[in-house]
Amino acid sequence: MSDTSEHIVVVGAGAAGLMAARELARAGRRVTILEARMRCGGRILPLSAAEFGYEAAGGAEFVHGEAPVTRALLAEAGLSLATIAGTQWSVEGGKLSREARHDPHEVELHQVVKEVKDDLTVDEFLRRYFADSQYESLRQFVTRMVEGYDAADPARASVLALRDEWMAGGRHAQGRIVGGYGALIEFLEAECRARGVDIRLGSIVSGVEEADGGVVIRCGNGEVHRGDAAVLTVPVPLLKEIALPRAAREKAAVAADIGFGNVIKILLRFERRWWLDRQADITDLTFLLSDEKIPVWWTQHPAGDAVLTGWFGGPQTASLAGLTEPELIEAGLASLAGIFGLSPNDPALRLIAARAINWAHDPYARGAYSWATPQTRDAQSILASADGTAVLFSGEALYRGRDMGTVEAALASGRETAAVILKGCVR
Repeated sequence: MSDTSEHIVVVGAGAAGLMAARELARAGRRVTILEARMRCGGRILPLSAAEFGYEAAGGAEFVHGEAPVTRALLAEAGLSLATIAGTQWSVEGGKLSREARHDPHEVELHQVVKEVKDDLTVDEFLRRYFADSQYESLRQFVTRMVEGYDAADPARASVLALRDEWMAGGRHAQGRIVGGYGALIEFLEAECRARGVDIRLGSIVSGVEEADGGVVIRCGNGEVHRGDAAVLTVPVPLLKEIALPRAAREKAAVAADIGFGNVIKILLRFERRWWLDRQADITDLTFLLSDEKIPVWWTQHPAGDAVLTGWFGGPQTASLAGLTEPELIEAGLASLAGIFGLSPNDPALRLIAARAINWAHDPYARGAYSWATPQTRDAQSILASADGTAVLFSGEALYRGRDMGTVEAALASGRETAAVILKGCVR
């Protein structure tokens, strides 16, 4: 493959798919995107500004760390990034505390994990080095962080993959795009369309075949698309639902060694910021940690929007799998009532708007984002390899940097996959 008549079919119009399509189209390739949803963006889910008072996010919301690809795109799009400012609070024994929770053995944890040579699961690591009763609170601290922040299972999650995050004290450098990730998706979509990319919404891909030196992609609606190569950017759980040629199917099987976690996100808009009445010095509240059913909450500080966003991540979200959206909203209100010592029927909790998204229930995601097991780096190398096949894989799950599972990871992977094709590394 070397001439500009190449036709590349990209499956999925999330961040990775749009980025790959844009880079390919800029280089003169003909590109078709097949997207199952009736919108672009994937796990980036913009919510109505009219409903919430600002460009709210039902999916990805924060920009983590350095994020060079994301920042470069923002500059291209003329979008700005607002750094998260304010104070993290926690609730213990019914009392709000400005200090973030730190375990007295946290320094020891950092020393030990720095010296680990062979990868272990988090559970194995804790059993081997911190099994004594004096470390019970540390074990709880680590487990809560892995499950809640990384949406990962401690029985499978890699200690080495999490080490950089721990040593840096967590992904502390965070910001929000002014206008939300939706504005970035709009930019990428417009870029693609301006360069002739054919974006087909509502096209659920059921199978990919290799034929005549290229690929044939079949959709559930009967559409058939032919191309020189296909790029699959769908979330990890969906790979097994697409029929693939033998070589690609064998490669896709290693995706089982990549963890994939779930998140429940709840957005509640109130008539006013009633939580400021509960404690005078909480005006700079950003994040609030608790032991309630919906344990993590955040504000839009320094903006004055009367919205609280709830977050519940990891394997424990399965306990709420049977709840409908209204029931999840009620669970969120009950958690806030518990945190602030209110009656669930308190007038302060009167809602203007509310949404609850359990990403495990989304048929085109089956969860929120990826995380690493001890086997993940090998699996990523296999999936990302250019071995002559006409079927390539891309997406946040294939990113080998520190911030796996982020939009930055998806954008970087999409760009890398496009570069592989442009180098002529597929047949």
